[in-house]
Amino acid sequence: MRLVPTFEAAHSAKCELAAEVLRSSGRLRLGVTGWSMFPSIRPGDALLIELSNHHDVVSGDIVLFFREHRLFAHRAVGRNHDDWRILTRGDAMPIEDPPVNEAELLGKVTLIWRGGKCTEPAKSLGAFEGVVADIVGRFELAARLVVVLYGLIQSQQVQTV
Repeated sequence: MRLVPTFEAAHSAKCELAAEVLRSSGRLRLGVTGWSMFPSIRPGDALLIELSNHHDVVSGDIVLFFREHRLFAHRAVGRNHDDWRILTRGDAMPIEDPPVNEAELLGKVTLIWRGGKCTEPAKSLGAFEGVVADIVGRFELAARLVVVLYGLIQSQQVQTV
């Protein structure tokens, strides 16, 4: 009999707890681990999420939603005209996510902390950022290279501070 929860079960419990904290307090600061929003949001960034409903979301907003026991912070790219669910896609993902329904939506990202600086999320990618996101999303080898380069840059910044 295994008493220690698996990584997936522990991660799921953390995500459910974070969602409940956001629902009850209206705000949540959350650390980022994934690459799906690169370069807009990077691993190691911290996000301030504010509770929102689907009426508050416009295209370009970065929203947090809870699905399949996981949290996702992806950009709103439109609405499903049949039922007005939110269409989302990670900036570095080649395809849209399944539409986000009202029960899955938790809130909007209002601030991003990176390297001691705080910024509001951009509503869209610049030309260079769009090219980087497209390359990372389409080519696994390029994504791995970006991960390595980003890690080297981060370690150099830590050493010089």
